[in-house]
Amino acid sequence: MGRRLYRDVLRRAAGLGFRRLLIDADPHAAGFYRAMGAVDSSSESESGSGPGSEPEPGAAADGRLVRFEVAPVPLAGWARAWTGGGAAVHVGNVAEYNAQFADASLDREQRAAHHYACLAAFYSPRPAALVLPRPVPPGWISLLGRQLDWPAGVEVYDGLAERDPGLSQAVRARPALAARLTGTGAPLVPWGLTAPFARLARRPWRPDELRYESKSAAHGLFGRILAEGGHPAITLPAQWRADTRWAAVRLLASRTRAGESTVLKSEHGVGGSGTTVLTPERVRAAGGARAAVRALPRGPLLVEEYVRGPADPAEPRDLTYDGFVDAGGRVHEVGGAVMDVADGGYRGATVGPGVVPGWAEEPLLAFGRAVGTELSAAGYRGWFDVDFVADGAGRLAPTETNLRLTGPSVAFVVAARLDELRGAGHFVRIADRVELGARLPEAAFGELCERLSRRCAAMGAVFLPAIPTGAFEPAPWMGALVAATGRELLDAAERVVRAEALAVGAMFAQADGAQPAGSVARAPSRADAEPDPDACAGTDAATDAGSRSSSKTLSGGRET
Repeated sequence: MGRRLYRDVLRRAAGLGFRRLLIDADPHAAGFYRAMGAVDSSSESESGSGPGSEPEPGAAADGRLVRFEVAPVPLAGWARAWTGGGAAVHVGNVAEYNAQFADASLDREQRAAHHYACLAAFYSPRPAALVLPRPVPPGWISLLGRQLDWPAGVEVYDGLAERDPGLSQAVRARPALAARLTGTGAPLVPWGLTAPFARLARRPWRPDELRYESKSAAHGLFGRILAEGGHPAITLPAQWRADTRWAAVRLLASRTRAGESTVLKSEHGVGGSGTTVLTPERVRAAGGARAAVRALPRGPLLVEEYVRGPADPAEPRDLTYDGFVDAGGRVHEVGGAVMDVADGGYRGATVGPGVVPGWAEEPLLAFGRAVGTELSAAGYRGWFDVDFVADGAGRLAPTETNLRLTGPSVAFVVAARLDELRGAGHFVRIADRVELGARLPEAAFGELCERLSRRCAAMGAVFLPAIPTGAFEPAPWMGALVAATGRELLDAAERVVRAEALAVGAMFAQADGAQPAGSVARAPSRADAEPDPDACAGTDAATDAGSRSSSKTLSGGRET
């Protein structure tokens, strides 16, 4: 009840135009305000306790109050424009989107894509329903709903396409479900546009909209924008298309002899798949250019000049711009983020005030806006990003566009929601893989997430399990979102999450590395179980006026 009252105060204050709220709290209530996102601004002499410490017994009786500050803000304008300010139906068609490009670098089984479909929970600030290919743990949505203050009764339809990328087609094959999802009046938000999704959402399908998902087409677009002038801090790396392996070998060998590092890319790829950085040392270690190319995915390759990064490893190297084009063709700017990329592979991203270095912010935003204008003119409607690498000389090199949602876009959505609920200034980090020490029983994994939520809240941070289904793989992991109102606190919260995840897994790991008793290979399908309203994936654990919210789950093709 306190949580609801507090959030109502912030909403009303923001609506009235207040931008600063001071709270003089009883020290025994300090933990509550800290968990709600208020920032402790008391000095040690004023409060009798340092930030993060527990009050002494009887402190309240001495009248020593703890001062907190919070900055109430309404939901960001871009977030209201994204879904019209209302709830939306989120369709986790990640595998479906990837499969339409038939690229050899993409996971043919789409196992990873089905895991990343769990990010559908965060496609917009307020989901009305989630449509997912794989079953998800029952308590997952309840935990997210409490943290993000979702309306009671978020409906979850999971287990629809466990072994097939065609999620939209799986929905259309169930006419009652399709009618329910499309008949609410809420917009349908996918990971990315596909022909089956267009049929489901009853929108025109123009495959040419997605032409700049191609890395070579995006490179050509960047060149045309730069040819018009106006972006002096942007540099474009040279790129050559190698239609045969022999052509790629010759180009790589020539650059290696010249002492140059080279980036080899497939035409399409996600999360860095299909992108390989080859230094001269790596080429020689592989046994030469021919051997190095032989190990790469089949299909045409793009050979690209390698952009050397900043000499200081603490300086951000990989940056991204996010925006979207609305149905009317207007480009909305979301912002810039810093990505965590290792050896060409994406591992996560951080968004928040000041994460993009000052020297890079304006060039990044200006070029991102220019790309968005071109995408709009080409007929594209939806979310997009532009990825950059910093060259160490005060310039940014654009490397690709993504015409879909991504990990950074999810972080932006969560940051906007938390700013609205907890006050402005949130940093949000999405970590693609938080390793678990062992596969956990489903109940133990739920307990881990609840415990991490409490531990982070006590620090003034937020923990959200973003990808729970990876926890039931043979090599278990989970995707996670952490948020805080300071960079140091954000780093500390991530350390807590990673350490606790490994420690809990170690409790279940056996000395010989065998699967612990009671563990499961994945979240089990509930299609054959008797319906239990308290165990439904879509049931909100919170009660309102003594009645439980109604919700639905669809698992293995049967509605319960």
